Amino acid sequence: MRSSREPGGASASAGRGDDAAPLRLRAGAPRLILTALGGPRAIAGKLRRLAATAALFANPDEIPSRLARLRGRGVVADAPTRAQVLFGGLDMLRWVIEPAARDYYAYLGISFGLHQLLRVLDDPVSMIDPTGLLSARDTIIGHVMQVVHLNPIYDLQLLECFDDGVAELERQVEQMLAGVHPRQGTIAAIVEDPGYHARLLGYVRAYRADPAAAPPVRQEQSLRADPVFAAAERTFSTLPGFVRYCTRLPTSPAALLRRLVTVATFPVALAGP
Repeated sequence: MRSSREPGGASASAGRGDDAAPLRLRAGAPRLILTALGGPRAIAGKLRRLAATAALFANPDEIPSRLARLRGRGVVADAPTRAQVLFGGLDMLRWVIEPAARDYYAYLGISFGLHQLLRVLDDPVSMIDPTGLLSARDTIIGHVMQVVHLNPIYDLQLLECFDDGVAELERQVEQMLAGVHPRQGTIAAIVEDPGYHARLLGYVRAYRADPAAAPPVRQEQSLRADPVFAAAERTFSTLPGFVRYCTRLPTSPAALLRRLVTVATFPVALAGP
């Protein structure tokens, strides 16, 4: 277990010149921030993705259209409303994504706050749409490559919205491993696991051959011992599970807002199988 970290998330061993460690673990906060921000071309790309996502958010038909496409391809079976999806995404964020990330980065000795800042600087769009159902194809792909996922299967299923989604993910991960991806530099400021992209590529290829292939599930240090977290993770780990959960929520926006404020823990009665 890595227990000694220098400021900015750099490990003590990396500070002694361990070039095998990724940039995220070798560099201090100022360098990581500047690298994640990128130059004028990278910033222009972020602004384009932000504008595209804003247009998707403004389109009330986007989520129903994507869900219909996913149902047509046999990925999901349910049809929640837009409001159910948006509030379901907040539940997924507060009950699985954030606690799992905090636990993981605490184990690595990485500042959770700094890591989230780096993610925002690399791609602010990936932080405002926890469901991915209002994100463009390349935003989803960038997110998968940017974050060492608890379980990447949700995102691969999400990419089935697009005719070439999973194939394009494979192509871009290959670029990352070859060191030629357009976002190579900014993503390097975030990914803390040097073996992540190789494992991801292996899984993407296995998924393309058989969608039932076992995904690489990230180790958790303590959370899975909590049956409530385990039930929430089981529910939200796949896109069909998430969509099914959303259909069990209230349909009224007022009721959904009230529930967001008053329900503090994951309702195990709504857990998936």
